[in-house]
Amino acid sequence: MPLSTSHEESPIISELRQDIITGDWVVIAKARAQKPENFKAAADNEMAPVNPEDCPFCYPEKTGQKKDTLIYYRDDGEWSLRVFPNKFPAFSRESNEVRHFEEGPYFAMEGIGYHELIITRDHDKVFGQMSVENLAELVDSFRTRYLELMNKKSVNYILIIHNHGRRAGASQPHPHCQLFAIPVISPAVSLELNGAENYFRSKRNCVFCDMIEWELKEKKRLVFENENFVVLAPYASRAAFELWVLPKKHSPYFERIGSKEEWELGEALKKALGKIYFGLNNPAVNFYLHTSPCDGKDYSHYHWHIEILPRTSIWAGFEMATGIEVSTVIPEDAAEFLRKVSTP
Repeated sequence: MPLSTSHEESPIISELRQDIITGDWVVIAKARAQKPENFKAAADNEMAPVNPEDCPFCYPEKTGQKKDTLIYYRDDGEWSLRVFPNKFPAFSRESNEVRHFEEGPYFAMEGIGYHELIITRDHDKVFGQMSVENLAELVDSFRTRYLELMNKKSVNYILIIHNHGRRAGASQPHPHCQLFAIPVISPAVSLELNGAENYFRSKRNCVFCDMIEWELKEKKRLVFENENFVVLAPYASRAAFELWVLPKKHSPYFERIGSKEEWELGEALKKALGKIYFGLNNPAVNFYLHTSPCDGKDYSHYHWHIEILPRTSIWAGFEMATGIEVSTVIPEDAAEFLRKVSTP
């Protein structure tokens, strides 16, 4: 006898969603989905407090930091933001030429580059608590240092990152960013560049622009917008409450933004980071700037943006074995929850 079949649709346990840019897959685990309002930061993310008097970022002169490469002052004469070389750099300029090494089938090159710290004045306030003016100044420091370093010898890519919280890899609780100016383009950025180029060849349009147009129309994953920027939860979010900040207008090169855009980007960052901070009880967070390389090639098909990743889970065997991340908060639910979070 033939097996009986049911015409009723079975419930969807999970979705495998594909990143439209890179082609990467993520699992949206609907059957294991957590309610966003029940998602709070883990206590083990807390870092040991540091007295401002002993903080190496409040008083960098005490630790023998090298001369500032950039500094901003308040009206009262005190500094509000400063940039200086990292005392313990991952890349350095100790030699002028990049030396290459070979060992059997292996290849290496010297870690030539620039590694700088970008320090905000307030010891206790995280970026999501700061004013738009503070964050616009932070954005201006990104652009200023980018323009200064982009034409340096052996610099082909500039990455700016922020780590907040122990689980995000922060070594100091004082809010700060790091800038790396390096000779290589990372695989993550290369994936986006290649994906954007392939999409452009196929559709004759920017993949990021198409994504923004759709999200502004549907509004299911839209968290915030102003005149020039959008904050949205990506369709294929790799982590719960992942957010992207993108310019609405097609723009391959971050360093070409103007003062009005700096202010609006500061506002968008404040909204995005503030909603994560107040809505999720100050979780660990990483964010980073992805922009076109400064290697002199044409990247008109690309679209710069900032990716914000709360550290809401730990990779287990499935993630490590496959490289496919599992998210237990549906992006549409995350966006709806964050839209409702009030920020000062």
